[in-house]
This record gives sequence, structure tokens and C-alpha cells, in this order.
Amino acid sequence: MKRRTFLETGAVVLTLGVSHLARGANIITVRIWPAPEYSRVTIESDSALSTTHTFVANPPRLAVDITGVTLNPALKELVAKVQPGDPNIAGIRAGQFTPTVVRLVIDLKQAIRPQVFTLAPVAAYQHRLVFDLYPAQAIDPLDALIAQHIPPKTQPASSDPLGELMAQHSGKPTPKKASTPTAPLSPASSTPAAKTTPLASPGPGSNTSPNPTNPTTDRLIIIALDPGHGGEDPGAVGPGGTHEKNVVLKLAHLLRDRINAAEVKGMTMRAYLTRDGDFFVPLHVRVQKARRVQADLFMSLHADAFFTPQPQGASVFALSQGGASSSAARWMAAKENKADLIGGLNVKAKDAVVQSALLDMSTTAQITDSLKLGGSLLGEIGRVGKLHKSRVEQASFAVLKAPDIPSVLVEAAFISNPKEEAKLNSEEYQNQLADALIRGILAYFSKNPPLSRSRKTG
Repeated sequence: MKRRTFLETGAVVLTLGVSHLARGANIITVRIWPAPEYSRVTIESDSALSTTHTFVANPPRLAVDITGVTLNPALKELVAKVQPGDPNIAGIRAGQFTPTVVRLVIDLKQAIRPQVFTLAPVAAYQHRLVFDLYPAQAIDPLDALIAQHIPPKTQPASSDPLGELMAQHSGKPTPKKASTPTAPLSPASSTPAAKTTPLASPGPGSNTSPNPTNPTTDRLIIIALDPGHGGEDPGAVGPGGTHEKNVVLKLAHLLRDRINAAEVKGMTMRAYLTRDGDFFVPLHVRVQKARRVQADLFMSLHADAFFTPQPQGASVFALSQGGASSSAARWMAAKENKADLIGGLNVKAKDAVVQSALLDMSTTAQITDSLKLGGSLLGEIGRVGKLHKSRVEQASFAVLKAPDIPSVLVEAAFISNPKEEAKLNSEEYQNQLADALIRGILAYFSKNPPLSRSRKTG
């Protein structure tokens, strides 16, 4: 009866002991990571926590009983950490349900599919209890891309959403939808338009400059930008405290603006971000997202780090079917592949292992195209900054394992080098680097135009 009363009335009981320390485990800190794709709640403690949970559908809420703790100040902070703009969490209530059990009730804004799991200590983290709150109606990445460029009131229903988006760019009427008004497209960035410097020509013979006299085709080039790390995973941390996850997200926004404003050989380009905020995305999900939007290339953005501050310069990596091209490349791949452990992957989720295995199907053609793309990027990056290696390195990066998409990983600079950390925080260098990357992309597509897409016409 007490359990039902607590859930239905929302009464918060603060029965604290003389000491506010947990009895069996000490709650160190709590964190909330809101995002449209899912919201994550993390409780970090000095020993593993034992829990049971119940999801109530109407109104939607998740009740979690944590055994062996008392309601200490760190745990109470969870209530105040809910952001008004959280797409999934309306609020959190906390109470001492019994002398040794704390109950959390997470009030939700919509129906969700909760995942509750624990993570063993790794990197700077101790034991973590995680609640991942996924909307029951999952967000389709292709629909999300289209929503950025077609206002909801004019967005037509279609069994071929990519075809609809392509038709918006072609100026041709959509099959069976000819009377639907077409809205003008805009870059639709979440950041102010970047101050760009003039883009230099990628090289002799390239045809990458927008030409208003050339009619556009219905071929839309989609580029998946993957800002590394995020959420629980900060990535590398510079000596001045700069987090890799933040600088690469900013770089992705700048590059997105340039991609959305560019065209090559009469083809419009659009960027899709695997994460557009500070939240964790598992490595295999990043690859899945790129494939769902039928990306023509995939670029993962990172900032390198080493044990000492001396190394410097940018690098570009591609996948290797065999061994790594160098011991440094092998070490780098092993470090980046640990992102799932640090970010907090629920290994018991039914699709995590299966999907990872399905994507481990690298092809010679994909690697060949990735090396061409990497070479174009290195040539342009070298014009604005120092290169760590003048050739594309190769190793078994998990995030590059899309078998049908040219994929590269760009290390923008060594964040562990104080001078390069300052550059990464510099608006001037970020813009220069974004300019170099778009020049490299345009140079690649001018020499390697994408194949035609298969489109449904109803």
C-alpha cells in the first residue's frame, strides 16, 4: 500500500539518518544527459548498487528502488538537475522508502522504453547505475534529416522520404505529390552562420564551384558527420581542461554550415550529424545512422591525445582489413574503440552485439575509396596547419566499419599539446579547419562522383 501511495501521490519523504552517507555504498555524484534520442540518468557510487525497477504507463513514470543506501545530498541533487527542456524527463522525485531503500520516481513526458543497467569502473569513473530512457517511438535519422530542411506544415507523407527530400532540391514535382507546395531550403544550423574565408580551389581540373547556370540534378549528396565521444565520454582532456567532445561538436557545426551551402557538379550537399548535442552514441549506432540516411561518406571528428605534450599535428585514418599501418595507428584505434566502455554501452541490449557483428564486414572497395577521401582531406588540412603524418594511416577503428560508405576518422590536432589545445579553442583555426575539410570533400567528389540512388516513385 505504501508503495502505491508513494507512486500515485508523488509525496517525497526525506527520512535521513544522522549521517547522510550511504549505508552500503557512497553515492559520489549524479548526472543527467538530455537528448531527443534518449535521456540518460547516471548515479555514480564507490561500490555496485542493487536495484529493482517498475515502469508505469499511465501517466508514464519509472520507479527505481535502490537497496542499501540512504538519501544523501548527492542523490537529492538529482531532483534539481532535471532541465525544463529535457525531451523525455518531466521531473524526478526522491524519497527514503524504507530505512535501507531509496525510491526514485522519474516522471516522463512520453511513453518510453527504459533500460536500467550497471557499469563496472573504467577510466575516471567508479561504479555507475544508468537509466537510459528511449522514446517508445524511436526517432528515424532520415526523418530527422528531412525535418531540418522541410517545414512540418509542408512536409509530405511518403514511403520514400529520401526521394521527397531529393525532389525538393531538384525543382521537379514529386511523383503523385505535384500540388504540394515546395518550401525553400536553408542550412538550418543550430549555431550562427560561420564566418568563412574564401574556399581555395582543391586543385587543377576540379569542378567544385557552385554555378547558378548549371541545373541541379535530383542527386543529393549526404555527408554523415560524426562528432566523437559525448555525454559520459568526454574524450581526451587537454592540459587546460578542454574536452574533446566539445571542440569536435563545434567543428561539426561549422563544417555542417559549409556542406549545406555547397554543391559539386550540380549536386546539392546536405550534412547529417550522428549527435547534435552532448550525449553518448555507441560506436555501432553511429555507423547505423550513417547507413539509415544513405550517406555518401562518413567523417568522424576527433582531437588526438598522447601521454606527453610534445606530439602535434592533424591525422587522417581509414579502416584496415589487415594489420594497422603503424604501432601508433594500432594504439589510436584501441583508444578510440574504448569509447563504448567509457560512454557506457548496455551490452545486454538485444541488438548491441548482433548489430556490431553485422557491421564488421569491411570491403576492399570501401577502403580504397576511404583512402582517396583521406588523401584529399590531408592535402587541404596541410595548407592550414601541421600534419602529424603526411599519409593516411590505417587501423581497425570500429566507427569506420560501414561496408558501403567511404569512411575516415580525422584527428584535428593533439589536444594534449598546450599550443594545439589553444588552436582547437580558437575560432580562427576552427574556421580554417572547417574550410580545409569542405575543400577536401569537394575535391574528392569532383573526381569520384557518387553513383545514382535507387528511388521509389510510389
